[in-house]
Amino acid sequence: MTAAREWADRALADVMDRVAVTASEVGERFPLFADPDSGRWTTTRRGTWTGGFWAGLLWLRAHHTGHAADRAVASACTGRLAEWVDADTATRGLILWYGTALAYGDGEAAEAAALRNEAARACLSAVEPELGLVPWGSAFGGERLLARVDGVPGMVPLLTEAGPDGATAAAAHLHRHLELCLGDGALVPSWRFDTDTGWHACDDPPSGWSRGRAWLLLAVADALLRSGVVAWNTTRLESAAARLACVQEEPSGRLVPLADATRPDGPPDTSAAAITSVALMKLARSPGPRAAEYSRRAHAILELLVTAHLTGPGEKRPAGMLLDGCYDAARGTAPCHELVWGDFFLALALAAHTGLVDVRCV
Repeated sequence: MTAAREWADRALADVMDRVAVTASEVGERFPLFADPDSGRWTTTRRGTWTGGFWAGLLWLRAHHTGHAADRAVASACTGRLAEWVDADTATRGLILWYGTALAYGDGEAAEAAALRNEAARACLSAVEPELGLVPWGSAFGGERLLARVDGVPGMVPLLTEAGPDGATAAAAHLHRHLELCLGDGALVPSWRFDTDTGWHACDDPPSGWSRGRAWLLLAVADALLRSGVVAWNTTRLESAAARLACVQEEPSGRLVPLADATRPDGPPDTSAAAITSVALMKLARSPGPRAAEYSRRAHAILELLVTAHLTGPGEKRPAGMLLDGCYDAARGTAPCHELVWGDFFLALALAAHTGLVDVRCV
């Protein structure tokens, strides 16, 4: 076994052990973020927009152990996501794609596929033809007719599950967000629609938001893995991917971005780096001249996360915690914590790196 494989295997084992401990602590609730010193989780009853990542982590643990009991736990958690199918939110992509895509086992995979297909049809029916997208929605309060970058990842592959019409809607959803959020200048993560005056940029989240770039890069990578859909406009997506990936390479060579690029004294965000690593792994598996560059960058990020930000055995706090994730820098919410989606994308990147799962399928 190579040295590169050894460190990844050890890290994946630590993260999967952490998942087992978390599962015993939270029961049927959903973990959201954990204190960096004690490892104690703040939880939610319904999972909010992150519930699918907890289900995904449980499925990764089932893949890792191969135990039927772990599949049953993951399947039960996925079942609890069903109440989100008809929720008015574009984050159904995050919840119901990542919460079902890793399911396996005869009965378990069939149940997850049925839930995923139901969600895909519900999201297809939620498309606003005038806007060319599934709007952000009202499930979490605030304005409904928004276009936000975190409403794109997960939604792209989920909509394609609804057949040809779904694939067309997925392409429109992605390209409208690229037009608005990426445009010709700095990335603007959120836009609101006014029926009289059209689209207007929002200042929350801020333009320097780390996950804005990461989420959009992930959505583009998912689309490029489905390049057989003519409406994707592969050339445009490849250009967007190169631009977004290049933005991640700051002059300082920073692999873990700041939570807000406009605040150089602010905290980093390892969850954005973990998302980016997975996105780059996917891009490396798409045909194109930059595949090798994307692969090198993905693995450099992954190794840094493991060596500099992941707790190990022998510490006072639990092993397998991805620290230095920032939930919301502007509001000071969980600014240097373990985040459930950070854990998920780190675990997914490690599972792909070690050959446990095929990242193209998630």
